[in-house]
Amino acid sequence: MDSAKSQATSGRRRRGEVTVATIAQLAGVSPPTVSKVLNGRPGIAIDTRDKVEALLREHGYRRTDAATVSPSIEVAFYGLESHLAMEILRGVEQAVRDRGLAVGFTDLQGPVTAGRRTADRLLARRPTGVIAVNSAFRARQYEQLTASGIPMVVIDPTGEPTHSIPSVGATNWSGGIAATRHLLDLGHRRIGVITGPMEYLCARARLEACRGALEAAGLPLDPALVRHGRFQFDDGIELGGQLLGLSDPPTAVVCGDDLQALGVYEAARRLGVRIPDQLSVVGFDDIEVTRWCGPPMTTVRQPFAEMGATAARMVLQMALGETVEPDRVELATQLVIRASTAPPARP
Repeated sequence: MDSAKSQATSGRRRRGEVTVATIAQLAGVSPPTVSKVLNGRPGIAIDTRDKVEALLREHGYRRTDAATVSPSIEVAFYGLESHLAMEILRGVEQAVRDRGLAVGFTDLQGPVTAGRRTADRLLARRPTGVIAVNSAFRARQYEQLTASGIPMVVIDPTGEPTHSIPSVGATNWSGGIAATRHLLDLGHRRIGVITGPMEYLCARARLEACRGALEAAGLPLDPALVRHGRFQFDDGIELGGQLLGLSDPPTAVVCGDDLQALGVYEAARRLGVRIPDQLSVVGFDDIEVTRWCGPPMTTVRQPFAEMGATAARMVLQMALGETVEPDRVELATQLVIRASTAPPARP
């Protein structure tokens, strides 16, 4: 891996390609200042950093020198959610353990030193590659990494992948279809939906899958039975309580993730609604606790470990200078039927 990496990154620039010295001259700064920007180092005024970064993007600068690289894969989370993080990290570690690479992680929602960018922490560590989870990476941050010669792959991007960033996701649409059809097959006709944030690609896909499955069964989705929230337990309690408090409440609820579904469990408990006798609940993710709650939860399993391993293999290919094909991979979800779903109670 090390020799291949060296070969991939040590090529000389072709005539006409922009250099650090060129960027420095255009920005009116010294070459070491440009190098500091490329390496995410502190000690540069924010306006100077902005000017250098803009020129790097404008001229399409790509680092080709054999800079010192840490033999590691950095996994960057936006909010370190332990129920997802451990499985993803396990998959990444399994994929790189035989390559002599370490696996590190960082939470990009943590505090940032004044005058520095979110991506600077990753640049400063000079990892072999970066895997961003639930990425809200902006074009500027992606270009920072690319210009510095650090390949990146995104797991479950929050929006449509941009700038040809390779990405790994799950079949959210298929999972939403399977969850809704399961409830329809049980006889439910009044089905509520609690979604995640609509700016999230996965949340939109799951909602539209529920809508499509209902329409295919001749049952248009009732807007009164749809609630939008965050992928959080507290939102499940609040929004689940709203649905159960309706004069004609749903007999089943499809949730955007398992944390929301656990919140619906709690809302039902507070209102004296029995699961699954009076309310069926379906989650999404299959986090470990869904097997332990009472009753064990029917949910859609996402293969988080496999997603981590796939992203790791892709980022290693990029580090070797290889083209990643395809650059968007979707791994299959699976409906896991447990005890939180049953036919609706007869009136």
